[in-house]
Amino acid sequence: MSAARGPLTRVHLMRHGEVHNPTKVLYGRLPGFRLSDLGHEMARTGATWLTGRPAADITHLFVSPLERARQTIAPLEAATGLTATIDDRLLESTNVFEGGVVEFGPGAIKHPAMWWHIRNPFRPSWGEAYTEVVARMMALVEEARAAAEGHEAVCVSHQLPVYVTRRGAEGRHLWHLPNRRQCALGSVTTLVYRGAALERVEYAEPSGPGPSKQGNVGA
Repeated sequence: MSAARGPLTRVHLMRHGEVHNPTKVLYGRLPGFRLSDLGHEMARTGATWLTGRPAADITHLFVSPLERARQTIAPLEAATGLTATIDDRLLESTNVFEGGVVEFGPGAIKHPAMWWHIRNPFRPSWGEAYTEVVARMMALVEEARAAAEGHEAVCVSHQLPVYVTRRGAEGRHLWHLPNRRQCALGSVTTLVYRGAALERVEYAEPSGPGPSKQGNVGA
């Protein structure tokens, strides 16, 4: 099989920074949840990291309409002079636990009213299906790749959409343990394309203590 040919394009999926949420509400798509002081620092650090790489060549920005995502991309808009396109496909997934303090996990067993919603963790039954999240995210990623062909695009989204998109790109099953997601606040998951073919996935935590990690598609 011949190697894929064409220009190298990077589509960066960045998770927003820390949110000010002292009461630990599962905010989901609720309005009014904005970045904390640390979250703003994470946004600035991410922008510096993305634009400071030797081969940085960012030509397009996309962002979820939620406040925390738009605040996260603001330093990158300032650094690049670009204006981000707001796109609903980057939204957080829907979740019946939104607005409360209980989510899927051992704690939900203590709430009988929630049992019906946790009956199928593989879909998952408490919210938007993983397959639907990946479909909308990958549709946006493909548009971003085509628009930025030969360059780079940055898309600011949320933990679950970014993480299941990565799992889909790597050829892994989409169901997973939420507490095992490798998608830290302010992290950057990068889909690297050669032409229209996905070549590899990279992962970095500009605001985190750990080293960058990357893997080949299908690993």
